[in-house]
Amino acid sequence: MKVLVIGGGGREHALVWALRKSSQVTEVICAPGNGGIAQLARCIPCDPSNLHEMVNIVTIEQPGLTVIGPELPLAAGVVDELTRRGHRVFGPTQAAAQLETSKAFAKEFMQRHVIPTAAYGICTTLEQVREELPRFTVPVVVKASGLAAGKGVVICQTHLQAEEAAAQMFSGALLGAPEEEVILEEFLTGDELSFFALCDGTHAIEIASAQDHKRVGEGDTGPNTGGMGAYSTDGIATPAMRSWLLHNVAQKVVDGMRSEREPFKGILFCGIMMSPRGPMVLEFNTRFGDPETEAILLRLETDILDLFNAAIDGTANQLSIAMRPGASVCVIVASGGYPGKYASGRLISGLPSKDDQSAGNQSTEDVVVFHSGTALKDGKIVTAGGRVLAVSAFASELQTALDKAYTELAKISFEGMQFRRDIGHRALRLK
Repeated sequence: MKVLVIGGGGREHALVWALRKSSQVTEVICAPGNGGIAQLARCIPCDPSNLHEMVNIVTIEQPGLTVIGPELPLAAGVVDELTRRGHRVFGPTQAAAQLETSKAFAKEFMQRHVIPTAAYGICTTLEQVREELPRFTVPVVVKASGLAAGKGVVICQTHLQAEEAAAQMFSGALLGAPEEEVILEEFLTGDELSFFALCDGTHAIEIASAQDHKRVGEGDTGPNTGGMGAYSTDGIATPAMRSWLLHNVAQKVVDGMRSEREPFKGILFCGIMMSPRGPMVLEFNTRFGDPETEAILLRLETDILDLFNAAIDGTANQLSIAMRPGASVCVIVASGGYPGKYASGRLISGLPSKDDQSAGNQSTEDVVVFHSGTALKDGKIVTAGGRVLAVSAFASELQTALDKAYTELAKISFEGMQFRRDIGHRALRLK
């Protein structure tokens, strides 16, 4: 089968890498891809948020399956249009993707279907923000309702700071485009957990859990980013907790969306805060997370094409997903200045060769450098984004996996590169 992956980040590189291992896949293409993906798949330049371009590529290439990686094509309704034209596509519809594309929709949906989440207020004007703020103790969380690439959350220590953050969201000063809705939310404490479920419109089944590191600085300091690293282990959550999350969050989402006549098919990413009051949903993503995917797919033993087909065909309950026992990690290497302004076009040295990155060799599958924001320039790999590389590794123990990743990372260099040296620190501290 010929498979098209839409997207061009580390998540898509990991998806392409996993698809290349499938005996059912004859060719993988990627639109637009990046410098690293080009070593594994044919890349087609495009704008993933442009509905016409995406449909045109599928019409020309006629893949047996199209896999949507990032959120922007989902928001643009690519799944709806491709399905309408008779193409086989993995991902939720535009309406179902509102669980991610509109935090206001997600909050009201959780309230309707009794899914645990923090207290909140939805505001469409600054005046409403001023009226709602006295209901919240500080710190208080201010969230952009729409897509914000992981940067639309501000934790405010005073009501005045919250009002200023909301004003910047409404004006567009904070995120580059004005928000129509802003969410005020109760501040929760505890450890965060990313729970991934495969959904087929009727059933939700567990894939794996991971923990992301959102802050740019070590010790979880500095501004939020799209993610600076992640890890996934057998013991990140107990079997009882994973079962609870599956039945009381993921399956409730699937049941709720079906009852509202918008069946959810695809990957449901549940961002959970393990608060003193119990697990609470912070957010939903309606696609594979990034950088969690780079770690999780190193552990996946089941053919990834079987996951995609089960979700599309409504047979997820017949699928048994097997994960390699042990631990996997992902360390993000970012451009200097990220998540603020950064330079691109920096030459990257020390990357593994194309042969080293090819699938099929067990030893090389344990350490993989996925490309998040790179490009080919005059035959050389250069930086082309804030998050540049996702250095990922698997081992039987978390510390060993981290050692492998950081050893590989030490070979790589480019001007201004930055990364966190404490990925997995919460899990290591508990040992």
